[in-house]
Amino acid sequence: MDNFKVIYKILKVLEKAMDLEEFDKKLIGHQELELTEPRWNRIMAMMVSDGLIRGVDIRNTFDCDYPKATLIRPEITLKGLEYLEENSLMKKVADAAKGIKDIVPGL
Repeated sequence: MDNFKVIYKILKVLEKAMDLEEFDKKLIGHQELELTEPRWNRIMAMMVSDGLIRGVDIRNTFDCDYPKATLIRPEITLKGLEYLEENSLMKKVADAAKGIKDIVPGL
């Protein structure tokens, strides 16, 4: 799966979880997302580092070549919500452009 699609999916799940009293962390786990554990850990570390999510403990250890992410109480941040909004708008624009291209010959 494309890394950006994974990030979008994680953020979308966390955005929907804002209405829940309890959140099943497995919904954004590496198995549910069909990712290798190293890739999942690296993506989670990037998302925390970029401020898209919080409530995830990231640790670098000597026995592992990649950061280890532990889901404590994962939540989407305001920056994560903005990311979702921007990417939703970009998808709509891209879909509209594709539709125009399909009906206008020579584009």
